[in-house]
Formats: sequence, C-alpha cells, structure tokens
Amino acid sequence: MRYVLKQHHMEEKRDYTDVEINFPNMRPALADHKVDLVSSILPFMYDPEMLKIARVLYEQGAEIGPSELLMWSARAPYIAAHRAALVDLMEDNLRMLRWYSDPANHQAAIAIVAKLTKQPPEALDWVFTQRDYFRGPDGAPDLKAVGANVKMEKDLGYLKSEIDVPKYADLTIAAEAVKRLGPAK
Repeated sequence: MRYVLKQHHMEEKRDYTDVEINFPNMRPALADHKVDLVSSILPFMYDPEMLKIARVLYEQGAEIGPSELLMWSARAPYIAAHRAALVDLMEDNLRMLRWYSDPANHQAAIAIVAKLTKQPPEALDWVFTQRDYFRGPDGAPDLKAVGANVKMEKDLGYLKSEIDVPKYADLTIAAEAVKRLGPAK
C-alpha cells in the first residue's frame, strides 16, 4: 500500500499516518473510524461485514503487477544434504495442490478447509479458485515477480541494495518433482 500511495505522490507523515494493525482487527478499526484505509487480504477481504462498510480503492495486481512474496527457501548446503527429501516434499505438495485446485474436488476441499479453520463452509467458496491467491501449478516461483517485489522494497528504503534474484534461485527441485508427476493440466 505504501508503494501504491507513493506512486500517487502521497508521502507518509506528510499526507497520511501509517498505523500498523493486525489483519483481523482492520475491519473493526475501519468500522469505528479509527482508520480510513486498510490493506485487506484473504480471507478478510471477503468478510461480509467488511464488504458492508468498505469499497475497493485499488487492487494490488492492477497497480504493481504480480507479486511473489511467499516461497520456500533453504541454504545451498541444506539443499545438497537433503535434496532427495526436498524433491519428495515438493512432489507431495504439488500432488496436494493439484487435488485441491481440481474443480471436481472443490466441495471436498472446502469441507477440509472449513474443518481446519473452524469457518463455515459457505464463507469459503473462494478457496482454491480464481478468487484465491495464485499458486504456480509447477511449484516454481515467478522470479520476475520476485525481482520486481525486491526492487519495490529497495525503492521504499527497506533494502540497501538490489538483489539479483535468479542468481540465488534453484528451481531444479520443483522441476524434478514435476518430471515425476507430469505437467499440470
């Protein structure tokens, strides 16, 4: 959100005050007029009570493009020592992701997620659909998006220097897992 506001010539402390609030507390803060703008994420952005009091100002993807903020990471010596187990883990993860993402399994997937999260199934119709976060079907992060996200962090002053993301990425574990399973449909 800070990056998008900066792109629209709004500066923290000059044009707005940044208040850190946990995601579950954002709707109450907005409802009580303690804040005027929140950065909502899943599942909170689909909360019916949030939808009653808020409107979308912008969507992140439309403003900054794809983001890739969460990924699995390990140091090279760890990968070398545990490569076979990591490929097995990735294969299992991709098999699970493909099952959950298959529309034929949608109701069963919702039932599992509802049980795990203790949420009503009717509040979870978005899970593992186009309304959910994108998950690369072959387990590899979008390195171009990671690079853009790192550059954004540098532009905001959170990082001192840029990072050559592909230089530090090893996508062979995901590639080996896909080779075992076959490409996603």
